[in-house]
Amino acid sequence: MTSQNLSTQLRALVVDDNILNRKIHERMLNGLGVECMVVANGKEAVDVHFYGQSFDLILMDKDMPIMNGIEATKELRSMGINSLIVGVSSRSMEAEIREFMEAGLNDYHVKPLTTHKLASIIHNINPNYATK
Repeated sequence: MTSQNLSTQLRALVVDDNILNRKIHERMLNGLGVECMVVANGKEAVDVHFYGQSFDLILMDKDMPIMNGIEATKELRSMGINSLIVGVSSRSMEAEIREFMEAGLNDYHVKPLTTHKLASIIHNINPNYATK
């Protein structure tokens, strides 16, 4: 447990169809003192919000079955979700990144994420948040 009070602990949702990526991102976020939930596709991300969950940060993969990251981001934004949504993908072509950003992302990073990148993202959400 970090020095953060539970009521001020940041919450993140990791949305990725690759189980290894989900586990890596979850462990890095937990290591930074961020409470984390993981889901395997965009529809599951939309569903957890529909049922009342909320998050400070959403790490959204682009290419997933059932509902991809672009569709999920558009749906979340149409639901009024204002969480920081960061696209995370191995895609680095400018047109693909632009399409993902235009869906409603706040930021985009090419995989793999590092602890340093995640700490920077968390600092942008809350500059006073003390990571482990």
